[in-house]
Amino acid sequence: MTRADNRKNDELRPLTLKRHFTKYAPGSVLIQAGNTIVICTAAIEESVPPHVKNTGKGWITAEYSLLPSSTHNRVPRESTKGKLTGRTHEIQRLIGRSLRSIIDLALLKERTIWIDCDVIQADGGTRTAAITGSYIALMDAVRWLMSKDMIKENPVQSSLAAVSVGMVNDAALLDLCYSEDAAAQVDMNIVMTGDGKFIEIQGTGEEYAFSHEQLTAMLDLAKKGIREITDIQKKVLEKNI
Repeated sequence: MTRADNRKNDELRPLTLKRHFTKYAPGSVLIQAGNTIVICTAAIEESVPPHVKNTGKGWITAEYSLLPSSTHNRVPRESTKGKLTGRTHEIQRLIGRSLRSIIDLALLKERTIWIDCDVIQADGGTRTAAITGSYIALMDAVRWLMSKDMIKENPVQSSLAAVSVGMVNDAALLDLCYSEDAAAQVDMNIVMTGDGKFIEIQGTGEEYAFSHEQLTAMLDLAKKGIREITDIQKKVLEKNI
């Protein structure tokens, strides 16, 4: 099938990661995947939530938001409504638990790393871009902690990336843009480590039942895409900036 942006079915959108995008956060990155753009920052707080106190372990948590003009129609700030949507809660929890899955919290000691993901332009895959970018911001925050002798060892045990896959017009596609996502018979978000282990698989058929063969095809696409994303992350982190 011909895709909206003329990519091959197994082709990622162009991906860029700009480290140290903001001045004050120990870790920050601007990630752009096609026309989806997200700012991810990592801030450090010398305390932990009550359920972690006196355990000797740290914590990682995340906040996520869509800027009002990030979509075709203005999205009101959730702060003005006084509550978060279920979607926002779900994405924040996904980002936080994905990052916690790759870190030894005991080596972090009793401090919290706050990950803030602000979508400034949305064209599908905002949560997967947020996870991929947050890993870079986390790595730079950890490097900052080590440079200040606040921790002795790198607590990050693996790299982390995420990508969307789906079935559109009975074809398995990698890295869906918004128009593909809206038309998808099946929409999946896959989170994996750099060494090929799954952290999270979210998948739903939209009034459509999918086969084991289709599931396997989508997972294979996701693994291919995340290998490519991981290579980009490695190259970005190797730069001394």
